[in-house]
Amino acid sequence: MFRLPSIALLIGLMTGAGPAIAQTPAAATPPARPVAPTRDPSTPGYVTAKELPDGAIPPANADGNFVLGPTHNPAPEMTAQEGVPQGTVFNFTMESADSKFYPGIARGAAPGGNAAPTGPAGMGNTHPAPYTRQVAVYVPKQYVPGTEAPFLVGADGPDRPLFTAIDNLIAQHRLPVMIAISIGNGSGDGPGSERGLEYDTMSGRYAEFVETEVLPLVEKQCNVKLTKDPEGRATMGGSSGGSAAMAMAWYHPELYHRVLTYSGTYVNQQSPPNPETPHGAWEFHEHLIPNAPAKPLRIWMEVGDRDNFSARDNLHDWVVANENMAKVLAAKGYHYQFAFARNAGHTDRAVKQQTLPEALEYVWQGYPVAGPKN
Repeated sequence: MFRLPSIALLIGLMTGAGPAIAQTPAAATPPARPVAPTRDPSTPGYVTAKELPDGAIPPANADGNFVLGPTHNPAPEMTAQEGVPQGTVFNFTMESADSKFYPGIARGAAPGGNAAPTGPAGMGNTHPAPYTRQVAVYVPKQYVPGTEAPFLVGADGPDRPLFTAIDNLIAQHRLPVMIAISIGNGSGDGPGSERGLEYDTMSGRYAEFVETEVLPLVEKQCNVKLTKDPEGRATMGGSSGGSAAMAMAWYHPELYHRVLTYSGTYVNQQSPPNPETPHGAWEFHEHLIPNAPAKPLRIWMEVGDRDNFSARDNLHDWVVANENMAKVLAAKGYHYQFAFARNAGHTDRAVKQQTLPEALEYVWQGYPVAGPKN
């Protein structure tokens, strides 16, 4: 449809001044995320740790605290190796409508624009929200159908590099012939989200969800049998997935004895609040571990020197939280290994590529492995 030119345009053309153009306000620049300070492993109050040569990692059979140098080259086991049998990865989805544990929640206004009711403190506006969860299951080539297998449950899946590492470590007789179950989260992040509800809640609920709703599907979909022996069961995760891995074993040691965490969120992210654990996962090192008899857990942990930090309270420093974890685990006589990584951020990819094979081998120490180590 033809439109007459605007008066401003006509005046501009007659005077040679050009069209008068309305000025659009510049888009607001989003505030820069605060940069976490670089922490020194020799800071007073931190655990005493052995400084390793740059590029070196701790031995897989050594307990204690270690400082990694600033260079993080990937371990050879993180790359597929010629001649190494490769396992099969099965993928399936889980719908929130089928879950009795986690029917789905999201932060913000409900669909349709109506304001959602304000939830408990820290949750803000939340509403029911459906989700689809992805699950990837690695079954090694060496698995014998019909036999019970040890396994690892990992958060925030699928974790393809994990499967490559396990391929190589099984072939080198450094791990048992084991299955890895990499479970996607239910979406979102932080208080009020489905992921936050699953991972930051201080209870055994997530372990119960895995036991009741995930593992039976794994056995059915992948034609495998999973061991009931807690010595043959491990949990793994990074950030809030790490605190979830710890909670699975802490609240259900009859199910899991082995835990592996990167930048574990042992801070106060719990939502909704729980009066029994008012400081969320900070309670692990503040009260729970110090005040309870030692449990039969074997734990590997990592934190980066530039890991997450918030000044809003004294319960959101990821480095202090992991340092405190190492301190209380040592005091209680746990078998644990703690790696403080220089030149590393939160759940640092390069550090994981460098350390994951050794971390897996450490966590599975004491479990039978067929054949001599290569």
